Amino acid sequence: MPDKEAFEKAKKKIIGIDRQRLGIGTLSEKTVHAILKNYYEPDEDRQEIPIENYVADIYADGEIIEIQTRQFNKMRNKLEAFLPLYPVTIVYPIPREKWLIWIDEESGELSKKRKSPARGNVYIAFPELYKIKMFLKDPNLRIKLVFLDMEEYRLLNGWSKDKKKGSSRYDRIPTELVEEVDITCLQDYMQFIPYELKEEFTSRDFARAAHINVQLAQTVLNILYHVGVITRTGKKGNQYLYEVLENN
Repeated sequence: MPDKEAFEKAKKKIIGIDRQRLGIGTLSEKTVHAILKNYYEPDEDRQEIPIENYVADIYADGEIIEIQTRQFNKMRNKLEAFLPLYPVTIVYPIPREKWLIWIDEESGELSKKRKSPARGNVYIAFPELYKIKMFLKDPNLRIKLVFLDMEEYRLLNGWSKDKKKGSSRYDRIPTELVEEVDITCLQDYMQFIPYELKEEFTSRDFARAAHINVQLAQTVLNILYHVGVITRTGKKGNQYLYEVLENN
């Protein structure tokens, strides 16, 4: 269970109680990253530790924690250096509910916050996991998916008439830590397989059961097949047929 009190302490440490929202972007690192780093390790002496010619976000008790908000492909060299020597946990934040706030670049004026219709789910992580697919079976690698409610600040600098399409994200401010989903061993990938799937299923069946699009379902199934919790049994038209392996 998430420690809500510890999360609030980490939040206050980074953004303060009476924060000036537009001042947040001047911090040396983005707010989600900074808050999670201080949540998982409040002791600054254990943060930003040089190891094997890289800098680990957290090194404590012989283990490394890396907070990665996107672009897992940039972690490959680090993982290659760290995993033979240390257990590594990658913390990946996912917005569960998100409120959008727009910033006028000229005046600095903030819009009223509006709730985004998009809602986060575990499958959002899989395109990032695909980028480090070659490391997923390493027994020293652990993944922690962290669901946060957050405010997202965006600059009105897009190409559309209202300047929203193609706009730049300025910062994301977590408001609540909702849930943590852990992958500590290969069997933990079983939790991503919807119960209602029939014995044999296609990517379309999986997409329907998981309430995601087919393209994302194909990426999820690629990973689940790679880590060995499902197998391919044949084809139905141009789609693979899958089934869950019984020994999991």
